[in-house]
Amino acid sequence: MDQQSAVLDAQKKISRYVRETPLELSPYLGELGNCEVFLKCENFQTTGSFKLRGATNKLLSLKTSELRRGLVTASSGNHGNAFAYITKIFGARGRIILPENASPAKVEALRYWGTEVEFYGNDCVQAECFARDSAAKRGEVFISPYNDPHIIGGQGTVGVEIKSQMNALCPGRKIDTVLVPVGGGGLISGIAGYLKSIDKHIEIIGCQPENSAVMFESIKAGKIISMDSKPTISDGTAGGIEPGAITFDLCQRLIDDMVLVSENEIKEALRLILERHHMLVEGAGALTVAVFLKDPARFEKKNVVLILSGRKISISQLKEILCEV
Repeated sequence: MDQQSAVLDAQKKISRYVRETPLELSPYLGELGNCEVFLKCENFQTTGSFKLRGATNKLLSLKTSELRRGLVTASSGNHGNAFAYITKIFGARGRIILPENASPAKVEALRYWGTEVEFYGNDCVQAECFARDSAAKRGEVFISPYNDPHIIGGQGTVGVEIKSQMNALCPGRKIDTVLVPVGGGGLISGIAGYLKSIDKHIEIIGCQPENSAVMFESIKAGKIISMDSKPTISDGTAGGIEPGAITFDLCQRLIDDMVLVSENEIKEALRLILERHHMLVEGAGALTVAVFLKDPARFEKKNVVLILSGRKISISQLKEILCEV
């Protein structure tokens, strides 16, 4: 099945479980760049981020016998929360392996669903490898946060909604550029794979924090590299890429450009979204706005979509950011 078909198939399957999130015009950002800016608000998704799409599509692909064996995943938070929610809906038994430095706000959200939570390592790749090995030993099914065609297909449904909503809001208007947060690459692979299948001229820009730019450096090196990440407010995109990840080849082929932003630039973007749009986003969710603000003139006369990927941020972290003003 080609990528466009996989995404459209996912859209049909997951629609009863996943919320269609708003596509909202941003006059303020549009004025800054002399362009039209639209915010795709995945921070309004049922579990707080786009991750519910991929997790739901993956579970719907499993046989009843596989669901009964038990499911295991690894996540820095948002995928884990989506996994916990959808396994509860489906009545499946699930375990989540988290890195020991996972966001306290996200850990608390996971415990709310009553899902079994374990900690291993200080990086998402370490947690993923441990989870995969643990699942194999216990006869359970491992659910990857991003390295799976069904996960990528589910995330790509964001692109289907963008296209449909743009046609509804502005009939006949084309999409010029889409900015997408990048961690393991599942979201951008799905969105880019779908949108470029209907219009190869749509520009896809990947957004990462300077403190954890693993995909950026891997694409530059032409191979998946292992490198240490510094602490970042964009914890949803932090950490390494699993060896052999299918998303790497997709990112190499589909991403037109990648831009890095500093911690201060991410915080500035988060404050701007809160002030101008009265919306709460997490660090990863503010990445695309931070990249846009870095060079608004680049987008002059274009129709630009910024993906706000999630909203999970702790009160203490938010307080610290707002008090820096």
